[in-house]
Amino acid sequence: MAYYYVEPEVAGGLGKNTVLDLSVHPPAITRLHYRIINWLGDALLESFPALIVTREAAGALNELNASGYECREMELTVSESFREVYPERTLPEFLWLSVTGVAGRNDFGLAADSRLVVSERVLHVLKTFGLNHAIVEDY
Repeated sequence: MAYYYVEPEVAGGLGKNTVLDLSVHPPAITRLHYRIINWLGDALLESFPALIVTREAAGALNELNASGYECREMELTVSESFREVYPERTLPEFLWLSVTGVAGRNDFGLAADSRLVVSERVLHVLKTFGLNHAIVEDY
């Protein structure tokens, strides 16, 4: 099976309510708050070291029986500038995608340089929900 590096769209950053341990690398998150500043529409987003995914895409990954990840609840907020530019825009529900697998063996894994690695079948699913602003390269 083929594997790919995926560098997701960065639509914002870690919010003030995020709790992380900076004594390890990559930093370990125990509570995630993602703050959207400008979302272009992808189903998978990043703000190092966190990944988030739409609930709809997460459901499809669950149906696929994808390995190497867990989805968790998180806090999502939007910036004032986002509200001003997109007053009518409704965001989908997002979940925290925590990678637990091994790159090149599980469907989700992290490479030695902390980049996300996904299997071909996961990449296909993510693309169906929107992955237009991610950088995808062979692993």
